[in-house]
Amino acid sequence: MDRLKISKFKLDALLDITLSINANLPVEVLLAKYEKILRENLNIGKILIYKKSGTWECILNGGFSKKLEHIDVESKLLNITEITFDTADISFEGVDIIVPVFNNNVPIAYVFIGDIEEEGEGMSPVLKHLNFIQTFSSIIIVAIENIRLFKESLRQEALKKELELAARMQKMLIPDNSQMPKNPKIVANGFYFPHYEVGGDYYDCIRLSDTKTGFCIADVSGKGIAAAILMSNFQASFRALFTYDINLELLVNKLNSIVVVNAAGEKFITFFVARYDHETGLLEYINAAHNPPVIYDTVTGDVVHLNASCVGIGMLDDIPNVKKSELTIRNTSKIVCYTDGLSELKGDDGKDIGTRVIIKHISNTLPVEKNMREMIKELGLPDNNPYTFDDVSIIVADIPR
Repeated sequence: MDRLKISKFKLDALLDITLSINANLPVEVLLAKYEKILRENLNIGKILIYKKSGTWECILNGGFSKKLEHIDVESKLLNITEITFDTADISFEGVDIIVPVFNNNVPIAYVFIGDIEEEGEGMSPVLKHLNFIQTFSSIIIVAIENIRLFKESLRQEALKKELELAARMQKMLIPDNSQMPKNPKIVANGFYFPHYEVGGDYYDCIRLSDTKTGFCIADVSGKGIAAAILMSNFQASFRALFTYDINLELLVNKLNSIVVVNAAGEKFITFFVARYDHETGLLEYINAAHNPPVIYDTVTGDVVHLNASCVGIGMLDDIPNVKKSELTIRNTSKIVCYTDGLSELKGDDGKDIGTRVIIKHISNTLPVEKNMREMIKELGLPDNNPYTFDDVSIIVADIPR
């Protein structure tokens, strides 16, 4: 090609590829155009491109051996900072020239060039146009990266919308305080803050009969979508099974069987469930490896922790020694159930707060809902505590006697 033809070719090539990019053509079409322009117009026999998109990958192989698609770029190519002729030090089979492509001084691609007409014109056609090849490659690689980033942003936006929907759906599973029992026999309230958009905490309070109220709190191991899905299934099962007369041991064993199947051994649930009889004051409960709820007697000032008595739901195929405990509430009392997102917050001493902050706030005759709000404010929940690394859920109840 004479100088005029060469200039026209380069301008036409740049215009063609620019129009193709602006037309939002697929990556496969852009690469096909790129390969055709270089191979047919510049007599390049072989082209291979490694591009970085998180990890290094071969995105085009035109004529090279398949084994060149599996080079360790980090160790073999990152030291190449300018157009390099293949030598014994590099020695990639069939490669004559390596063209690095940079964006903001960061390597984003490496182009391998080989000339199948090695005994013919040699490398002279390519040598004349190396700078053009580098510029042309840079344009196409940056365009492909922008396409990837655009698709990733769309995917992230779609995922964000799905998470927002999942969060709204999950909040529907957590009872609103307006739906919680509030009568002369029991007044319940809750607080729910997922660390991510969705979480693995759950609490509930259910009127089981005219004389009995049931409540629970649960925490799936781990966080995020998987935990939320398991918890939503657990909630449905719990609501279907929990009745005024079901044996609590049977309830726990049935829930365990369901979680074992659904979680396939990958997750488990710590769980506290209780049933309160308004007439007799009897509180029967099972704590399956959950943080011990706290009961405060407003008359005597006694504090009782309802400690765990068996392993968590889903830890074992069959839970050994499931046994309910009973406590008779004789005086007006308060109960606070919580997840470890609360108890594992750090105090000023750098240690887990445990239940000491709970006890500090409920040790009075004020409504426990007011105590909870003051405690949440002191702890800077949900947004002003740097030690919040987990979902935080609390369910409280005043039990008049």
